[in-house]
Amino acid sequence: MKKAIITGITGQDGSYLAELLLEKGYEVHGMVRRSSVEKFDRIEHILNKIHLHQADLLDQMSIVNLLASVKPQEVYNLAAQTFVPTSWLQPLLTGEFTALGVTRILESIRLVDKSIKFYQASSSEMFGKVKQTPQNEETPFHPRSPYGVAKVYGHFITVNYRESYNMFCASGILFNHESPRRGKEFVSRKVTLSAARIKHGLQDKLKLGNLDAQRDWGFAGDYVQAMHLMLQQNQPQDFVIGTGVSHTVRDLVEIAFGYAGLDWKKYVETDPALARPAEVEYLRADASKAKKILKWRPKVSFEKLIEMMVESDLKLVQEAAKRGAPLV
Repeated sequence: MKKAIITGITGQDGSYLAELLLEKGYEVHGMVRRSSVEKFDRIEHILNKIHLHQADLLDQMSIVNLLASVKPQEVYNLAAQTFVPTSWLQPLLTGEFTALGVTRILESIRLVDKSIKFYQASSSEMFGKVKQTPQNEETPFHPRSPYGVAKVYGHFITVNYRESYNMFCASGILFNHESPRRGKEFVSRKVTLSAARIKHGLQDKLKLGNLDAQRDWGFAGDYVQAMHLMLQQNQPQDFVIGTGVSHTVRDLVEIAFGYAGLDWKKYVETDPALARPAEVEYLRADASKAKKILKWRPKVSFEKLIEMMVESDLKLVQEAAKRGAPLV
């Protein structure tokens, strides 16, 4: 039985990846930070099937001890400060987790067991002010946020350990991927949850920033399959993962509100205060390498994804209202 450690197991991607690895017969271990309030809602249904360990990306020895104790064959690093707007408010903390945290894991693997295969969650935000469209593995990076900059560091330190120490280190440059488990602060979930709340009379308006920003959105459940496939290859490589189709935030809003039976123009307002200091205007993936080598293809369309999220949020709001807790 293979053993895998997932950092960020309580997040959207971590929960889907844990499910996938369990289905494939893995012994799944998750790294979690000590917190006064534990949030395991995304993995509550599999808590009795996985093993959780306290460790921290800021504490090198805790990672070393975790690796020495579990002795995994694979490590998936999905932990980071992942919210782009927060990275402007907390740029140093973002760098500690999202950049140096990667180095601490890689160095721990080098010290404990160099045969462990490592997956790094890179991001399309690294492309930022894009140099070419669509973006592939050879497209130059020009990040436009402290988060994007930190991800570039994490990406290249992964390449560096692969080349310097002959370690199996692979990066997945994932474009935007969403699901009903997406955090409420992210624009996709902010839109679908607001549509559900407006539908149930619990909210009047939705304020958004740039409606013209374009992203390549896919389903997180599809994307974690690509993560796993990368670590099953004979040689470590980096792969762009995306659908190859871009949509505007306006498209997202129109589909979400339409599915809820609402005219979005009556409820959505733009607020300049919500615009990023430096915007990423257009992202679209060229995942032809992943399709060729990994035989990976996305299954869930953008429209189906947004409808899935709205359907989930409509149920969530309805159930909360029944319990007398409408402020979901």
